[in-house]
Amino acid sequence: MRAGLFIPCYVDALHPEVGIATLELLERLGVEVSYPIDQTCCGQPPASNGDQESAARAERVFVRSFAECDAVVGPSASCVRQIRDHLDALEQTDDVRRVRRATFEIVEFLHDVLRVESLPWTEFPHRVGLHNSCSMVRGIGLASPSEVMGPAFNKAEDLLRKVKGLTLVPIDRVDECCGFGGTFSLTGGAVSARMGLARVDDHVRHGAEWITSCDVSCLMHLRGIASRQRRDVKFVHIAQVLNGGPM
Repeated sequence: MRAGLFIPCYVDALHPEVGIATLELLERLGVEVSYPIDQTCCGQPPASNGDQESAARAERVFVRSFAECDAVVGPSASCVRQIRDHLDALEQTDDVRRVRRATFEIVEFLHDVLRVESLPWTEFPHRVGLHNSCSMVRGIGLASPSEVMGPAFNKAEDLLRKVKGLTLVPIDRVDECCGFGGTFSLTGGAVSARMGLARVDDHVRHGAEWITSCDVSCLMHLRGIASRQRRDVKFVHIAQVLNGGPM
């Protein structure tokens, strides 16, 4: 399988180690990975703020960059949701529809497409809390939402349980929003920070040494709050954990 590596803007600019871990993880699993050098933003920031003209320009570049890939894989549930559900500033041509269908978040790709059964190279002997982001749960369906009756599942947890030495820490509110919400953290800063602090304290109260997630944006928000409040907890993207731990 040929997969195009999709690296979101904030991963590229602020946390390139997450992109490197995603690449290495895919290659360990035998995927032929390409990196379309012309890729830019997926269009989520302008689309979320109603700027369809700017969103269309970004979306057009995205589709052109990944049109030849069998799959498009990225380490961000929110950006994958943008491509899959909201890439609507463009005319829905065959290429647009195909790229939308072929785009996966890294956990989803490992769990559903590659059907990974073991991760023999990785060991992470720590107590880890999983932050189930809104986009991860209610956006692209990586886990069952707590408000819906039915069988419980969590694809990220399934993969984390394959990591040697890792102990998943149960928390009280398993899929509550961290308060980031893109521009909400700017327009509603006080509420956003309070929501984030509640999430950090839930994990710390239950003994988490590390907090992981499928969304770097949520982790950045929580890390900033934890640092300001001097909470004793560290943060790592799930791709890094599955690849063998943070660099």
